[in-house]
Amino acid sequence: MDLQLTGRRALVTGSSSGLGEAIALLLAKEGADVVVHGRDEARTRAVAEKVGAQAVAVGDLATDEGADAVAAVAGDVDVLVNNAGAYDHLGWADSTPEVWLRTYDVNVVSGVRMIHRFVPGMRARGWGRVIQIGGGLSGQPMAMQPHYNATLAARHNLAVSLARDLKGTGVTSNVVAPGAILVDSVQRLLTEMAPERGWGADWVEIERNAAEDFVPNDVGRFGRPGEIAGAVAYLASPYADYVSGATLRVDGGTIRSVQ
Repeated sequence: MDLQLTGRRALVTGSSSGLGEAIALLLAKEGADVVVHGRDEARTRAVAEKVGAQAVAVGDLATDEGADAVAAVAGDVDVLVNNAGAYDHLGWADSTPEVWLRTYDVNVVSGVRMIHRFVPGMRARGWGRVIQIGGGLSGQPMAMQPHYNATLAARHNLAVSLARDLKGTGVTSNVVAPGAILVDSVQRLLTEMAPERGWGADWVEIERNAAEDFVPNDVGRFGRPGEIAGAVAYLASPYADYVSGATLRVDGGTIRSVQ
């Protein structure tokens, strides 16, 4: 299926690894001119070479200076994927106000910086896509990582607010909400935890049992980065012209809701 992205320029923030890398790879495969972004220059350039990216943008989006540096390299962008972010495993007792502020700046304000720098150009050209990478914890938070849960909720909220502001411009704003996704670091963690949790010895068994313990869902496994990339590519395409302010959940049915 041709998603008609040839000639479109896409910036995927945080695309030097994990979900962002998978999104950048698929958008490039679909014909988009991709700008790969990261904070580590060597790792970002390595992914850019794999993607065949048109540009490499290095900068910390939690700062205005970093955002300006990325914007200068990226140029006019038609598709902005706000994927960059961070999380930890702190609970309420350890998530100090300072941790909350830093997490909010990294996970929320960084995306706002990108929106301010790229959406005016999209408006002027009469077409564009802003896609936030959110998550199910935005509406179904857990006790751990309260600061991270809250930033996901903010990402979802700002995407809908932006969609209302973009009415009639030809630019849309939407969210892709992944469930638990199997990136390398997650697989290593689950494998290390398996013996004490009784999840089994081979990976197929470990994944099935870990999914049941952590993220019970209808599919019975963790998601793959490429499955998130597919949702992003759809929302980036003209086939999603009539999708506005929506959340596309890609979580195997983890969230038990009709909304």
